[in-house]
Amino acid sequence: QVQLVESGGGLVQAGGSLRISCAASGLTFSDYHMGWFRQAPGKEREFVAAISKSGGSTSVVDSLKGRFTVSRDNAKNTGYLQMSSLKPEDTAIYYCAGAKIYYGTAENMYVYRGQGTQVTVSS
Repeated sequence: QVQLVESGGGLVQAGGSLRISCAASGLTFSDYHMGWFRQAPGKEREFVAAISKSGGSTSVVDSLKGRFTVSRDNAKNTGYLQMSSLKPEDTAIYYCAGAKIYYGTAENMYVYRGQGTQVTVSS
């Protein structure tokens, strides 16, 4: 059974940093590109970042470049989203997703998804 489990979310003050993780099981993690998405209250889910199978290629949505970075450790079957200089508008549920073939911004192209972790940024 494939599982993607996010962790590391929580409450942080504006300007702070947080690293969230996505632990994968039931699949060969290095065979999957990973994507990160978020959904703020009352808004649609949006693309945040993606990382290729090897980690050699990464992509972060333009509006978050310079504050968010994506990485992975295939030996640990875990992906990471490092967030810094957090703002209240970053408050959302953050999700990870995996795709064996697709590498991009469209969430519906990812085969597996986690349940999400809540990130709340206070002003």
